[in-house]
Amino acid sequence: MIDGTADERACSGAVVDAAMHVHSLLGAGLLEGVYAKCLARELTLRGHSVRREVPVPITYKGEQIDCALRLDMIVDGLVVVEAKTVDRLHPAHTAQLLTYLALSGCRVGVLLNFHSPRLKDGIKRVVSTRRATPRPPWWISAPPR
Repeated sequence: MIDGTADERACSGAVVDAAMHVHSLLGAGLLEGVYAKCLARELTLRGHSVRREVPVPITYKGEQIDCALRLDMIVDGLVVVEAKTVDRLHPAHTAQLLTYLALSGCRVGVLLNFHSPRLKDGIKRVVSTRRATPRPPWWISAPPR
């Protein structure tokens, strides 16, 4: 299914709804980390499993490279969330999220630009068209809700 499974769609919808709530309370103009922490708290209060600043090891030609790559957030073990506070989303942000999807084994990601005066103008849902791959060994999936 090109737009994700029912669970992935429900989870990404929950992320967007929670992000809109956070943005409505805080407005635009804060640092990215503030929005990410508040979004994680809101999702947790709504019963979702949230992992923040998830380290992702990179293996290059058989050697693990320490490059301190971290995903902003993974929700319910299904959706990668990348928070931004930029003037506008750029294609490089989408490329970054697609790379994170490939590295995490997830297929669905949500890009959120909290700097947008209206958050709905700063939301991009991304579904990887790559064939689903098994979760890498470092992955610890979220417990069921």
